[in-house]
Amino acid sequence: METLSELTKLSDLNRILLHLARSREFPDGSSRHGYDFIAPLDAQGHIDPVLWKKYRDYCRVRRFWDGEDDEVGRLVHRPGGANRARWIFDYRDDEDGDDEAGYRFESHAFWPGEYVSITGQDRKLHTFRVVTVDPVVLSMALIKLFELQIKI
Repeated sequence: METLSELTKLSDLNRILLHLARSREFPDGSSRHGYDFIAPLDAQGHIDPVLWKKYRDYCRVRRFWDGEDDEVGRLVHRPGGANRARWIFDYRDDEDGDDEAGYRFESHAFWPGEYVSITGQDRKLHTFRVVTVDPVVLSMALIKLFELQIKI
């Protein structure tokens, strides 16, 4: 059971909104395709693996894609990749086929206006623009949206 003092520590977490960037299919990008996720960032805007380990249960993702139901999953740090670890969005613990990998998430800064790439469920690399990075504000809407398990 979480205590109020433990919940105040969630100030280490950020809510990051990504929208699909310009592409052949979407010349103006798309705000109807993207990701909304919670992660701890260091002072340089990189995902902090030490704080992620501490708050992994709160590091969630919501994938929204026009014409499809939203999917809610977890931000996971897995072994492998160029730097011996990679960040993925995992929607079902019992399946590997649903994972979406962030391309070099360990070295990209998450600041508004920056670009990051994710290998989507279609196994294609898509580029996204960081729209907002805000401190997590705990609310019932946020708890429901990310399916967080928080008890006070």
